[in-house]
Amino acid sequence: MKFKFLVKNQSDKDRAVRLIISIFLIPVPLVLGENLITMFLGWLGVGLLFNSLSGNCYAYRLFGLSTCKIPKK
Repeated sequence: MKFKFLVKNQSDKDRAVRLIISIFLIPVPLVLGENLITMFLGWLGVGLLFNSLSGNCYAYRLFGLSTCKIPKK
């Protein structure tokens, strides 16, 4: 069985929401100062940015979810 590393499983709306949230979360440690919570939020923003740019969410894959429309044949 071949494992595909990046499989698109997010809709365009889902990706846009993640991108907007990541734009606000990434600079949190710089604005509010570095502590455990702000660093966590900053790294969470980086993860959401990766998700939004790649269209792949590993949590969705783990639970077998997809917000991506399946093309009709």
